[in-house]
Amino acid sequence: MKQTSEVLFNDKKLGFFLYLVVEAIMFATLFATYILYTPSHRGANPTEVYELRTVVLTSVFLLSSSGTLLIAESGLKNWNRLKIWIGLGTTFLLGSIFMGLEIHEFYKYWSEGYTLTMNNFLASFYVLVGLHASHVAFGLVWMILLMVQFKQTIPKALFKEKHKIFNYYWHFVDVIWVLIILIVYAPYLF
Repeated sequence: MKQTSEVLFNDKKLGFFLYLVVEAIMFATLFATYILYTPSHRGANPTEVYELRTVVLTSVFLLSSSGTLLIAESGLKNWNRLKIWIGLGTTFLLGSIFMGLEIHEFYKYWSEGYTLTMNNFLASFYVLVGLHASHVAFGLVWMILLMVQFKQTIPKALFKEKHKIFNYYWHFVDVIWVLIILIVYAPYLF
């Protein structure tokens, strides 16, 4: 069964890596747009808008979720169901907290008058960071589906392959966040 599921998932893995390449190109375009329009000549500048506390908190929760996903991954090796549950559940919790903090950050900026239409800097910021947040939200839904499938006890080999593909996605989202920290926030906070 292991060989069969690996063969069945090889085309899915290739398709998924192609998807990630397209996503990387899209994010690269958004990073370039952000760099081009930041700081703005009119309206708010990043130093007025960004808060170190928010960036640190969101980063701690999202980047920690990659570590907890590794717990689930290690549980897959010997089919330790408790480790898999703990890893997935904790990853979901940390990702959800990240989403709550991101929503709060956007709400706070918006309520302070830093809206999408104020200038090109804010427009590019909201599109870039908002797209990343939508990827995290999608990942949370995907995690729920994985947990439902795990509870239904689908074949181990099939679940392992689905989990691997999800891991690629989640770690990709984390890499994008690290780039957001380095390109979007760090130059204006440090």
